[in-house]
Amino acid sequence: MNLVSSHNYPGKHILFPLSPMRAAPHPKGTTLSTDETTATALIRTLENGKEGFAKAAEKLDASDRSDVAAKFREFEQQRSVMSDELKAIAAAYGDDVAQRSTVPGALHRGWMAVKDALSSDDADAVIAAAETGEDHAVEQYREALEADISPEFRPVVARQLASVQAAHDYVRSLKSTS
Repeated sequence: MNLVSSHNYPGKHILFPLSPMRAAPHPKGTTLSTDETTATALIRTLENGKEGFAKAAEKLDASDRSDVAAKFREFEQQRSVMSDELKAIAAAYGDDVAQRSTVPGALHRGWMAVKDALSSDDADAVIAAAETGEDHAVEQYREALEADISPEFRPVVARQLASVQAAHDYVRSLKSTS
């Protein structure tokens, strides 16, 4: 039985068995498990979010919302840790995520609105764009939980969704205080 060590959050060290589920077609003619396909898609979402939060924090540093910039940097770090956890899981499947070049259109669109808004120096526009990116991330995680993923992978996705949802809720709350 293959085990993956998860070191996502300080003080927690989780081991869980991996069991491939239904296979999905892969462009190279091989097949990927639903867990592997889902992990790869979520890694892309997390990496986009990490980049989006970093750029948003840069913009907000120059505004009167430097407090929000600090929180966005925390979210950037959170996304990095979560991505690393999923990369470890994907590696246990023998997948090299770095070699994947295809980014589904929906994943790409999620933070594209953020990138467009980040050309602005308006803090409200940056926050609104971050909310758009977070809407997308929550949607991706919910879809992942609806997929036929293994019972071992499901709690990881559910835990990460809770973190993504909390970040989303924080960003959304900023609209009412700005």
